[in-house]
Amino acid sequence: MQFNSVNREITIKVVYYGPPMSGKTSNLHAIHMMLNDRNLGHLTVLDTSDDRTLFFDLLPISSRLRSGNTIKLKLFTVPGQVIHAATRRVVLSGADGVVFVADGQRTMGRLNNEFFRGMRRYLADNQIDPDDTPTVIQFNKMDLPDVRSDEEIEQIRQRGVEPVFRAVAIRGEGVLETLHGMLELVFSHLNKRYDFNRKFEFSSEEFFGGLFGHLQSKGALEGAEK
Repeated sequence: MQFNSVNREITIKVVYYGPPMSGKTSNLHAIHMMLNDRNLGHLTVLDTSDDRTLFFDLLPISSRLRSGNTIKLKLFTVPGQVIHAATRRVVLSGADGVVFVADGQRTMGRLNNEFFRGMRRYLADNQIDPDDTPTVIQFNKMDLPDVRSDEEIEQIRQRGVEPVFRAVAIRGEGVLETLHGMLELVFSHLNKRYDFNRKFEFSSEEFFGGLFGHLQSKGALEGAEK
């Protein structure tokens, strides 16, 4: 988290991390399509010719609070290709939270696990404790054949501490639920560490209302697996 006292801006960084083609950029595209335009900045996507992320994607989101402070949320993705391992480590620097986008197909289990371990290692390389970093897991591409069953995903959820979400990011399904769950963890973490709510005179409910209010009123956000 960064705080600009002159402009009264609080900047929070969330990184979408996962193996190649798991749907990290698709998440940002869906968020950009569904959230209220007044909150959104320009979506920056740096692709190669084969439609894979070259360096990173960035989507800034902001919300003005009654206290006069502004929350600036920056959503990043990382490139999945092996040759960009150093870039993944750099993009994780300063992360306040991580969304791990796993490919829901059973054949991708080994690669998902490899990238999850790499994510934790790179967080530690950046002097960020992976055990104390708000993290959620999204199983994406759940519309494809041979994806993990509900029972398999439930077993994964029970073995870990991270909230687990299902998604079909190219259709926008589960994308905002994942982001909402991520931000709940981030705000709880920042409040415990920095007395966030009192110091900056706002509540997470105010932020969520400004960001997701028009969607929550329609029942669009259902939350994570319990």
